[in-house]
Amino acid sequence: MNITIHVTFLPHTDAEASLTFYRDVLGFELRNDVGYGDMRWLTVGPAGQPDTSIVLGPPAVDPGLTDEERRVIAELIAKGSYASIVFATDELEALFARVEAAGTEILQEPMDQDWGTRDFAFRDPAGNTVRVQQR
Repeated sequence: MNITIHVTFLPHTDAEASLTFYRDVLGFELRNDVGYGDMRWLTVGPAGQPDTSIVLGPPAVDPGLTDEERRVIAELIAKGSYASIVFATDELEALFARVEAAGTEILQEPMDQDWGTRDFAFRDPAGNTVRVQQR
């Protein structure tokens, strides 16, 4: 049995800022751009990996959420505590340089971790925590 991650979801607070970051800084492909009213869902993914996608979508759009729940979700996103993702690359230092040059909020510069990996961390335009590990 082979199980893979096909699609995962991250919230965005500004569709254009998220698209620009994931496409122009990380080099992901835009695979789908769907709008409904004032909401917009963007599907992006790493070039050469068509079976792996990230949907960047508006947060808290479930009609069953209360206003209080929407407020809490917005606060968690602003703190970087709502969603996160971990990427891997064989060019950690080069990717860090690109992310840093883009003016991205860096949480941790590249470093060797006690558990044996080298990684760095930053926040995407919505505030999501993104870690990148050396492959």
